[in-house]
Amino acid sequence: MLEKKIGWKFDNTYSKLPNYMLSKINPTPVKNPEIVIFNHDLAKDIDLDFSKIRKADIAAIFSGNKLPKGSEAISQAYAGHQFGHFTILGDGRVHMVGEHITKNKKRIDIQFKGSGQTPYSRNADGRAALGPMLREYLISESMYNLRVPTTRSLAVIKTGEDVIREKNLKGAVLTRIASSHIRVGTFQYALISKDQKILKALLDYTINRHYPELKHSESPALDLLKIVLDKQVELVCDWMRVGFIHGVMNTDNMTISGETIDYGPCAFMDNYDPNTVFSSIDKLGRYSYFNQPRITKWNLERFAECLLPLIDIDSKKSVEVASNVLKEFPNKYKNQWLKMMKNKLGLFEEDSNDEELIVELLAWMHKNKADYTNTFCYLMNKLEINDKIYKDQEFLNWEEKWKVRLKYKNQSLEKSLLIMKESNPIIIPRNHVVEESINHAAEKNDMSKIFQLLNVIKNPIKYNSDISDYQKNPISKKKYVTYCGT
Repeated sequence: MLEKKIGWKFDNTYSKLPNYMLSKINPTPVKNPEIVIFNHDLAKDIDLDFSKIRKADIAAIFSGNKLPKGSEAISQAYAGHQFGHFTILGDGRVHMVGEHITKNKKRIDIQFKGSGQTPYSRNADGRAALGPMLREYLISESMYNLRVPTTRSLAVIKTGEDVIREKNLKGAVLTRIASSHIRVGTFQYALISKDQKILKALLDYTINRHYPELKHSESPALDLLKIVLDKQVELVCDWMRVGFIHGVMNTDNMTISGETIDYGPCAFMDNYDPNTVFSSIDKLGRYSYFNQPRITKWNLERFAECLLPLIDIDSKKSVEVASNVLKEFPNKYKNQWLKMMKNKLGLFEEDSNDEELIVELLAWMHKNKADYTNTFCYLMNKLEINDKIYKDQEFLNWEEKWKVRLKYKNQSLEKSLLIMKESNPIIIPRNHVVEESINHAAEKNDMSKIFQLLNVIKNPIKYNSDISDYQKNPISKKKYVTYCGT
């Protein structure tokens, strides 16, 4: 009866892949499930209706205590290069409960995170703490509103049980949705099976699910590599656009769909510094802001290695054609990055000096520790904070050159401002605000700050006069550090 009211429509296809790729296992029930936050807007977007469902029933469903009819819980196996080192992984605390089909035939994974042990738990408890699950909810929804391709969060449920990390913490289960959870690491896992039938089954499944236009390709594996490369170029440029630093760009965190996945030690850059790192475990800056494009290419090289047996039976030819695709990455990325930065500065048409103008601004920002987001807000006259840094003579000289460039071929200022508004967020989820909101919720059992932040970030390009608190950059000598939460 509940299923009819809610509107679940499951069609579970990933579980039909070879058993090597997954394990069928249900979530571990929890003691006392309770809703912390539920995303009714997202539920509506995917044609689910919980308006007539009791809160206790919603909590039971999204804690894993009461699986919906038609679901089929599995945990996926995959591998990954974590900080460059190859590791066998898999969903250690995650259960995908099924693939829901929306009214417009869109297929969506419904996944629980923190839902108990699986065959891939590697002696871990399979659970998650409330704070990190609220972080993923906050950041993934912020990324969605910032128009960055991303997984999304449907619910956070308290379990009524503690999890032990450095200390006892409240346990929680996050519900994540995605167009799929197929990763570069999924292909790596299929490759090490040394069974080409498994690798081919995964390739066919991926193409059928995400890129059906490749079904009749003469070289589907090679064309898949080309599409995923383009998707990742666009994605990392979007990260760079909003100052986002992922923090764990391992191959198991690169999706074939081109969606951002896994919001552990991620954060947004305040002061512009290309070497910015937030992750507590990234000691050498492998996944710094500036290094994200390079690591994207590195991950794509690992993906290409997986596809080599399917590209051509002649291994030399396979390597040659795959290498030719990968060689396109630097130019494709640079062209996309330039296009993105020109949009941030409202620059139309082509001018040979545009790259120099952009680099000059970034160099000034780095030298003067200017706030990345707020600098573009200032240029749009959308900064509520009076920052003396923008009276610096070097900046004023650059600004004059920029204003002259805006008049190139008699382009209108209004047109430039319009594209700048579409490209530059006025609000990002500032790290100190995120931390304060999460701590307030986890330690004081008060979600008010979380709801306030979600409300503000719902329309991050909308300007109003009551946003100054969310534009502030807390200049602190203490380095901001984030953690995986596992």
